Amino acid sequence: MPTKPAFLSVVSLTSFTSLASAAVLGLGVLTLTACQSDDTGAAPSTTSSSPAAPAAGTSGTPTASTAPAAPASASPGEGDGRSSTSKGGGSKTGTPRSGTSKGGGSKGGGDATSDSYAFTHPCTPQQLSVHVTGRSGAPSQRVIAVRNTGQRSCGLSYYPLVHLDNAKAPNGERAVHPMIPSGLGGAPAFPVYAGATAYAVIDLDPSGATTGTVPGIDELNVLPDGDHMPNAATLGFPLPAATPVLHPKLGLYRTTVADAVSSMRSADYQS
Repeated sequence: MPTKPAFLSVVSLTSFTSLASAAVLGLGVLTLTACQSDDTGAAPSTTSSSPAAPAAGTSGTPTASTAPAAPASASPGEGDGRSSTSKGGGSKTGTPRSGTSKGGGSKGGGDATSDSYAFTHPCTPQQLSVHVTGRSGAPSQRVIAVRNTGQRSCGLSYYPLVHLDNAKAPNGERAVHPMIPSGLGGAPAFPVYAGATAYAVIDLDPSGATTGTVPGIDELNVLPDGDHMPNAATLGFPLPAATPVLHPKLGLYRTTVADAVSSMRSADYQS
């Protein structure tokens, strides 16, 4: 068998060595490239679309420091001067329709601005101011204004206790009592809110008579609540001398003078 030339073996070995070196070098380049990718800190492609965790205090839910403060609750409304819309007053002999509370309290609760509070808390003389004035265009009529100067609602009797007398007469010897409306019924008292005023109107001489009137009357006496106040709380208001008084009429407490006049005109029962 012929022998292969020696230089062919050397060439083959050299070619093999070169190919092997090239392969090793290529592998080394790939390995280095992979290592360099890891060294850059780039996130793997499988997680690059995942959202980053939100920083503290930047999420959609307000934290304690960013949540809006709760609004302060309103006060019960004491002393707010709102008027009752009741259509009646208070008396032990009957009660008119109850008013509608404007104080935000339930009628069955204990809110100091509600009708229900007034029904169970009679007005005291200390929390009331009482004024008597003439009515324009009606010389025989007087307006009795009872204002609640306290900070809580309170209840009055249906009408004030009123009598006409001579200031110098002892023991009410000449007292004249007015007629009042009959057929009362409803709530247990006339509610008066803090700052509100209840009105009652009395006509001293509804007929306008100039003769046959009661002589010597010069005082109008008013007890704002005859159901709960002592007689000592009665207030006296002077009348001009020779004021005509004959079969006077008194109306129930109302929230307006006009309504009080209407009530007075319906008086048909001698008090």
